[in-house]
Amino acid sequence: MTQVEAERLVELAKRRGFFLQSAGAYGGVSGFYTFGPQGAAMKRNVEATWRDRFAIQEGHMEVDAPTVLPEPVFEASGHLDGFDDMLVECPECGESHRADHIVEDTETGIEEAESLAPERIEEVIAEYELVCPTCGTGLAGQAIEQFNLMFETTIGPGSSSPGYLRPETAQGIFIEFPQLAEYARNQLPFGVTQIGRAYRNEISPRKSLLRVREFSQAELELFIDPEVDEPDLSAVGDVSARFYPAKAQDCEGGGVIETTIQKAVDNGIIADPWIAYYLGVAAEWYQRIGLDMDRFRFRQHRPGELAHYSEDCWDAEGDVSDPGKEPDWIELGGFAYRADYDLSKHDAHSEEDFTVFKQYDDPVTVEKPTVDPDMSYLGPEFGGAAGDVADALESLAEDTPDAFEGEDVTVEVGGDEYTVPVEKTGFAVEEMTESGEHITPHVVEPSLGIDRALYTALDHAYREDEVDGEERTYLSLPPEVAPTTVGVFPLMDKDGLGERAHEIADDLREAGFAVTYDDSGAIGRRYRRQDEVGTPYCVTVDYDTLEDGTVTIRDRDSTDQRRVAVEDLAATVEALVAGEETFATL
Repeated sequence: MTQVEAERLVELAKRRGFFLQSAGAYGGVSGFYTFGPQGAAMKRNVEATWRDRFAIQEGHMEVDAPTVLPEPVFEASGHLDGFDDMLVECPECGESHRADHIVEDTETGIEEAESLAPERIEEVIAEYELVCPTCGTGLAGQAIEQFNLMFETTIGPGSSSPGYLRPETAQGIFIEFPQLAEYARNQLPFGVTQIGRAYRNEISPRKSLLRVREFSQAELELFIDPEVDEPDLSAVGDVSARFYPAKAQDCEGGGVIETTIQKAVDNGIIADPWIAYYLGVAAEWYQRIGLDMDRFRFRQHRPGELAHYSEDCWDAEGDVSDPGKEPDWIELGGFAYRADYDLSKHDAHSEEDFTVFKQYDDPVTVEKPTVDPDMSYLGPEFGGAAGDVADALESLAEDTPDAFEGEDVTVEVGGDEYTVPVEKTGFAVEEMTESGEHITPHVVEPSLGIDRALYTALDHAYREDEVDGEERTYLSLPPEVAPTTVGVFPLMDKDGLGERAHEIADDLREAGFAVTYDDSGAIGRRYRRQDEVGTPYCVTVDYDTLEDGTVTIRDRDSTDQRRVAVEDLAATVEALVAGEETFATL
């Protein structure tokens, strides 16, 4: 395999219409990219494979939520307080930079500086005398500030209804859980998927598609009963991948472990079977879209890296390093066990119930503490706080019934304490028959970045070789994700060859293939153009086509050619794309 320098890949992407920096006519805008004709087509194909594997094959629902949500959503989710990056400002040029990136990009030996506290980052900057990447001014002594990454806006005129562009698609799913649970007939487990745009006001966007301010996410939120629901690991147990556990990262000599999903669970490498299941699903998917699995791994988050909502998390990572350089691992997706954090938060902050009713197999008799406060006592004693005191007594009885064993019980309301004689609370323990209980589901979340997956697929697909004495560049993309499936060329645009080639191109389009038609320049040059954008098959219409009804079909990677009857062409291409036929056996 030929590795490619990032600059050359970005140049190819711009020249051939994969992606380019937005608003170039106005000097460009950092962190925003436009997908050109090839990139938009490839992006649709990548999303289609994700939808097929994570939604359709798994039997999950799909939604499409708004990209702007009101402020209370993000107050409940914790994003207003905990969705920050570390910022350091240069005292000379005034440029702001991500402090953890400055640490990682220099000779400190620290690979995951994001997990360090701001105070430790300040110490590292001073210890290694790190400087501003823009002007070279020393940054020692500069304060590290927390910068919230969300884009703020207002909903409607004025500023009375603040909102935010979503930093992840997940909250659009969580806030609709009560209705989604009804669609699922309140039967756990069930999953909800979404592909959409997300926005993060990055301090220092860089590396083209790898660090941007607007990007596409493909997320699955799987709602489970943690006491009974388990995945069928046999479906992915034999999938092999490379794992980099947290313990291996923290000990000298620790390294990547290559093993199967089942063995990773059996040996305690992956603790949660649901995360293990989706690591297996994802490994198959990343390979399906063309990633080199020798340059791919799953890395477990160390404790300091875990998001505020996550109990355990693994990242899918791809190596996009330049030739001859140390591996450059980038995050492609995260696989988190979010427990009941999100649903509990929205349950507490909203007016909806974010639980499901779990039916017991058989009714059970339970002892349930209850209160029936004497309001004729609470009213005169506590005035306007009486109702809140009654509610607090009810909550206390549910959570801590032992508190009612003395003569008095104390509750806190609005920061003030209220003491009530137990005899005035109406406390009692009653036997009740229950047919079930309300539970808050836990959440397993595979969250994958589409843009980064596309970039890494291009990086891993890049090839250089020599054909007929000429150097050739091509993208060895899987036919399923390549922007174009078939290029159709007339040998020459005369003697009816062009007309017949157009007819064949139209027939292939009707059969559902993405087809490009090209009659410009020498046939070899046309092949090279299609090779460079990853078109897997090219069809040439020549004089034999007019005589015997056959065409030449050419394979991109091997450059081998075969004659195929026009009437069999669509079926042949379909079999090749589906992997039911190989070019060598045509």
